[in-house]
Amino acid sequence: MKRVTVFGATGMLGQPVVKELVDAGFEVTAMVRSPEKARKILPESVNLVPGDLKNLADIEEVLKDTEGVYLNLAVAPESKQNDFQPEREGLDNVIAGAKKAKVKRIALCSSLVHRYQGMNNFNWWAFDIKHRAVEKVKASGIPYAIFYPSSFMENFDKGGFKQGNKMMLAGTQKFPMYYIAGSDYGKQVAKSFEILGDENREYSVQGLEAFIADEAVKIFVNNYQKEQLKISKTPILMLKVLGLFNQKMNYTAKIIDALNNYPEKFESETTWEELGKPQVTLAEYARNC
Repeated sequence: MKRVTVFGATGMLGQPVVKELVDAGFEVTAMVRSPEKARKILPESVNLVPGDLKNLADIEEVLKDTEGVYLNLAVAPESKQNDFQPEREGLDNVIAGAKKAKVKRIALCSSLVHRYQGMNNFNWWAFDIKHRAVEKVKASGIPYAIFYPSSFMENFDKGGFKQGNKMMLAGTQKFPMYYIAGSDYGKQVAKSFEILGDENREYSVQGLEAFIADEAVKIFVNNYQKEQLKISKTPILMLKVLGLFNQKMNYTAKIIDALNNYPEKFESETTWEELGKPQVTLAEYARNC
């Protein structure tokens, strides 16, 4: 398998996967809304095709000559349950297009923390979408690999932690998470396309070290080179109250609530054996980001 089409290529987690696929020798195509913007952040060799997940014809066109599909789709923080959701209606369109194109393999980026759904009376429609996305891929009839990553190191400088010169924390995390760098994850995704045939696989994706968020942020701050950072902590209750009036804040409160309480355990032995062991520590990531 040499030709892989990526949906969600320009996102925080899509970019490192695309880079590692290119570095591994794959011919990568990405369906993007704006090829001009995507060209600035993706490798030069990536074939950029304009398109929209809402448009099945766009998806069918981009999948005409592909062998594999990689999906990095998510719920936008400002979106509502009944809005068009890439990981729901968008995924339906991709699966339909992939079947028509006789795609040989599909890979989906899910998450570990979405398993918190149903624990401690936690119920969130966004996690329900992620559960159903996994079910849809499994039922598609296309050989699949589903990845369940822990939290990504990119969240520290490109996600929700860093705001200006402050690192924002909320509440208290009960269990440590095995943070992984997007580059290590991208290498594992590329390896899966190299070694898998018709078999189906599910992979937990975790890094070398486990920290609660407070510990992880301190390590990041102590090793970050670009500027001096301060740590700020907000009560989770305050976020929940603000979330009653602001959809994006509600999303933030929900995801932090799940991250703070999900009992993550190390379960990536098989992933490391089949797809390679991660190499990047959090301190190294912070020094080089």
